[in-house]
Amino acid sequence: MPDFSLEKKYFERGLRSIAGVDEAGRGSWAGPVVAAAVVFEKKEWPNIINVGLDDSKNLSSKRRRNFFNIIKDNADVGVGSASVLEIDQINILQATFMAMDRALGNLQVTPDYTLIDGDKVPPVRYPAEAIVKGDTRSISIAAASIVAKVTRDELMIELGLNFSNYAWERNMGYGTKKHREGLERFGVTEHHRKSYKPIINILRLQDS
Repeated sequence: MPDFSLEKKYFERGLRSIAGVDEAGRGSWAGPVVAAAVVFEKKEWPNIINVGLDDSKNLSSKRRRNFFNIIKDNADVGVGSASVLEIDQINILQATFMAMDRALGNLQVTPDYTLIDGDKVPPVRYPAEAIVKGDTRSISIAAASIVAKVTRDELMIELGLNFSNYAWERNMGYGTKKHREGLERFGVTEHHRKSYKPIINILRLQDS
């Protein structure tokens, strides 16, 4: 289970504001990539450590929503995204980095240091460190994974209301059978990532 060990290490070095950052939607075929940044004040650590907060992938949608509300009540939260157009223009990795920087920019506090899930340090506005499998090690990162996931899921559910042929309200834009069938039958929408190979292939079939 994630804890505050990494944050504590930097608190002991004199830093006072540590942000955890994670993203949701990198592998999706449609919709934006969304990132979140979360900063817990040290006084809130006992409240969070005892609620069983975990990486979003290990939680049901109901539990993610419950933890989302707990996080919003106990932390400073920033959310950022990069659009489908930006993903297609600069590639998904750079778009993810852009979303992370935007999330940090939407925090109310200025972090002294940033813990980012992954193996690459993006060019963000504050000093940062990449933490491999950080969402299983740092509660701040785990919280960011929940916020990013819930935020993006709600956006895709909303989009799905107007694009019901692709079942985005269930697959969140990922390449499920229903999504593939929708693409084959109804084609590519403005919300699809046209730089992704499955979408490129569909576009080629439509042009042939």
